[in-house]
Parts: sequence; C-alpha cells; structure tokens
Amino acid sequence: MRNHTLPTLVTAGLAATALLASSQALAYTQGDFITRVGVAHVDPKSDNGSLSDGAIDVDVRSDTNLGFTLGYLFHDNFGVELLAALPFKHDIRLADGALPTASTKHLPPTLTVQYYPLGGTGAQLQPYAGIGLNYTHFFSEKSELGNLELDSSWGLAGQLGLDVRLDDNWGLNAAAWYIDIDTDVSLDGNDLGKVSIDPWVFMAGISYRF
Repeated sequence: MRNHTLPTLVTAGLAATALLASSQALAYTQGDFITRVGVAHVDPKSDNGSLSDGAIDVDVRSDTNLGFTLGYLFHDNFGVELLAALPFKHDIRLADGALPTASTKHLPPTLTVQYYPLGGTGAQLQPYAGIGLNYTHFFSEKSELGNLELDSSWGLAGQLGLDVRLDDNWGLNAAAWYIDIDTDVSLDGNDLGKVSIDPWVFMAGISYRF
C-alpha cells in the first residue's frame, strides 16, 4: 500500500501558503495609496439658524454630485485622506418660502487622519474612522434680494467608512462625514449674521489601491 501522507502534507502546505499569500494581498499596509470615487450627497442639518437678529429663518437644501478621495497609509493602521468633489449647489429658502430665494455653490476639501483597526491583516472588510479639518469655499452666490456673499468656513470633521475588498486592487466603498460648516452672510454689504450648515456627507462608490 502506498503511503499518501507526504503528498497530502505537501498539498496542504501549498494550499495554506497560497491562502496566506492571497490573504496578505488584501491587507492594507504602510505605503499604500487608496483612491475612492463615488456619488456624494451633502445633507445640511434641518435647523440652519436665522438672519437679521432672528427675523429670517434659513433653510439650506441638499445636493448630490461626484466625490473623490486620495489617501495614503503611513502605517499599517494609520493614514491621511483628502476629500474633494465637484462643486455642490445649494438652494437657500428664507422664512419658510415655497421657492428658493438664493443659492450658492461650494467646494468642501476635507483632510482627515484615519485609523484602520484591521490594517495589516487580510480582512476582506476594512473599516476606518477619521478626524480632521474642513475648509469650505463658497462662490457663485445668487439672490433675488440683492448682492449675497457667504464667507469661507473652517471647521472640524469626523468620518466613518468601510471598504469591501474585491481583489488586490479593487473594492466597494461607503463613507460618511460630519462637517462643521458655519458662514457669515452679508447682503449688499450689510452683515446679516451667521448660517450653520453642519452637513452629513454620504458617499458610495468604488475604491482602488495602488
């Protein structure tokens, strides 16, 4: 009777090696760049404050556009990421008006430091969390009431995200940011007060590691 023990052990060893190599190929490791592209939705909070010492309630509406990020892992478990997007346009309603009386566009670049709890492992699901700083630039303001201006904003941002690894490079991504955005508002050069937008930003799309 032939002894099949050695061939069986060799086969098992090769299979384990291949599985380990495949698992490590999925691992996020120091030096990786990760880009994510998807549909981004900016949803301002429901209470955006009031202008003219409380005389005019403000309602900033949501918008959707293309978002993208670029991240770099400087450690298996830590990285940095920059969020960018095509300009978002927000209609602004005043005093519960049925129609928008103003609008603005903005760009919200956001830089976060991220933590990957499963970085360095071959987990197919790679969650992450981040905290950082947002700069929002408003432009193309329009108003039926006069010359509207919104000042640029600096604020803190928090982030949660998840990559689902499909292979060595590609994956699916979902992420959410909460961003502190407050802007001073003026009309025809007159200061009207501050508007708090403070949106949730949701993005879903694909990720690519290189």
